[in-house]
Amino acid sequence: MDVILHLGAHRTASTSFQHYMRASLGRLEPLGVGFWTPSGDMADTGPVTSGETPDEQLLQARDHIVANLDRAQARGIHTLVISDENVIGTPQQLLREARLYNGIGERMARYSEVFGGRLTRIVLTIRSQDNFWSSIAAQAVAQGQPVPSAEELGRLAAQKRGWRDVITDLACAVSGTDIQIHPFEVFGSLPEHGLTAMTGLETTPTKYAREWLNRSPGRSELRAILTKRSEDPEQVPTGDGRWLPFDRDQSRMLREAYADDLFWLRAGASGLAKLIEVTGPAKTGKQPSAGDTIRGQDDGKDDRRLA
Repeated sequence: MDVILHLGAHRTASTSFQHYMRASLGRLEPLGVGFWTPSGDMADTGPVTSGETPDEQLLQARDHIVANLDRAQARGIHTLVISDENVIGTPQQLLREARLYNGIGERMARYSEVFGGRLTRIVLTIRSQDNFWSSIAAQAVAQGQPVPSAEELGRLAAQKRGWRDVITDLACAVSGTDIQIHPFEVFGSLPEHGLTAMTGLETTPTKYAREWLNRSPGRSELRAILTKRSEDPEQVPTGDGRWLPFDRDQSRMLREAYADDLFWLRAGASGLAKLIEVTGPAKTGKQPSAGDTIRGQDDGKDDRRLA
């Protein structure tokens, strides 16, 4: 059985991908494709409050997961997709450390032990750092965190750790496991194409592929949230679009860092990972409003959406 671990990252449509997979299980399981989430068969892999040592907890988690893997295979599942973006860190940790998944190596070295050496492939979705950090910050503010100061934004923009470093640490931790890299800019609105890339399925369901969950709040939403909390809404510019807190120079630095990461990936990533990119003719359409929950562009015909 192929066991594929989808790691996110955060703010790369991982919640939408998980929703798509759960909603499509009725069509996927007859094809031999299963899906696990942290709230299901993976629930016992996290730390628990007990008198047991971390190593003892890890052994118990591994026994639980291996037993569930065996049961899935006995049910006819030959490809199991597991999605859990919090395995590699949390948004709060990212902002606190002002570093891009600084502990992914240690986390994945420990986490891979849970599967008893049965991981076939790991999939990581990456995103341009300017939009990635902006989305992380917007979501944090919406969840009660203060608006990042100019100093904090400066640290985020100046930090030198890029996706190349993240992928290198990941590859060292799971040596011998196939690693796929999916750019958010390609796969963010196409979960069915992401599933095809990671599993090799010739056809994948599309019914739930355009539902957009957990979108980061726009500027007007953030201003309303700050006003409700009796905080100064002027910390966020007026308007209905996306909140981009970085200045022009900071945004340029972050975009250049992403361009360097993609260059390294396209050059072969030192043999550590494979970049998956889908190319094809583009069709221009009208981008939906900030409050829309359907992904893709409006082509003006029967309320359709084009990725």
